[in-house]
Amino acid sequence: MHIAILYNRDHELLEDDPGREAREDVTRVATALSEALTRGDTHAEPLAVEGSRLDFVDLLARMQPDLVINLCESVAADSRGEMVIPCLLDMLGLPYTGSPALSLGLALHKDKAKELLKVRGVSTPGFARVDRLEDVGLVDLPFPLIVKPAREDASMGISGDSVVHDRAALGRAVEAVLRTFQQPALVEQFIPGREIYVPLLGNNPRRALPLTEIRFGKHFEDRPNIVTYAAKWESNSPEYKDSPSAPCQLEDPVLEARLVKTAVEAFAALECQDYGRVDLRVSPEGVPYVIDINPNCDLHPDAGFAKAARAAGIDYPALATRLVEIALERAHGHPTTRRKGPGAARFLDPANRNVLAGRSNGRNRARRSRASAE
Repeated sequence: MHIAILYNRDHELLEDDPGREAREDVTRVATALSEALTRGDTHAEPLAVEGSRLDFVDLLARMQPDLVINLCESVAADSRGEMVIPCLLDMLGLPYTGSPALSLGLALHKDKAKELLKVRGVSTPGFARVDRLEDVGLVDLPFPLIVKPAREDASMGISGDSVVHDRAALGRAVEAVLRTFQQPALVEQFIPGREIYVPLLGNNPRRALPLTEIRFGKHFEDRPNIVTYAAKWESNSPEYKDSPSAPCQLEDPVLEARLVKTAVEAFAALECQDYGRVDLRVSPEGVPYVIDINPNCDLHPDAGFAKAARAAGIDYPALATRLVEIALERAHGHPTTRRKGPGAARFLDPANRNVLAGRSNGRNRARRSRASAE
């Protein structure tokens, strides 16, 4: 099997990039997955998307890999380009891992995702989008609030100053987002309480891996308990050292079931697929609130998703293999538990099948159907 591992190599493109560390990390993930998957008849080849060039499209068209592992989180150092990649892969008719363009786009446009969650009855903090600094006065939400870029992930733009308690601090936080990221600011009710992540794997059925929780230590005693950019990416910072993730210890099985149910409903609302993570805050009253949906979460062996898989008895090579199997099952309709090869029956196309994967076969089947009908 020939697998192409597509990743963005754009961390050195901008002289002043507030998300450089997050973008650079994708290179490490591509290397780790290549090493985990390349064995026997399987060759997993990293392929970089560099800058704004789309040379990789022609290369993939010539390669015709059996599967593309899509790790791209940005194009030309712009996170909003993330959704371009699945569109191009669909047009090439190549099966790929992870969520389609619409899901990635919704997850990255956080205000749109939250609007959808509210319509679907999934709990999420109250929010407002601010496009201009002069609109700060129109925000009608109770303090405290948290301000973040509306089109970023990986904690970009989040610092200790992101949680605000009055109108003046709100204006400063919004101004920083508008100036630094050149995009709207998302203003959201800040939910005090625990921060718990629900990793999800598979489609039908979809399962939750063991939950993880951020353990905020002494550094956060007089600071907001939030995962800042420094806490996530700057390993020498006190925020990083004092906010480790750990297995979530919940004594209440009802609360755990509520967390998983909320995460699964949020994932389904955005029509995400294959794998991902839903981040929640749990209020002191035990109410879970979705604060982020990450359908393209970090797959490095030392990151949270792989740690949760290990807690479930799935080591990293097995996790990498399972991600490949899940994507191929969805793309080709052959669950791994069923017989494959010539003569094997095929299930009807599932609802979340890649748009154009296997499109030539589909056209041939359609022509045969019309011929037999005549």
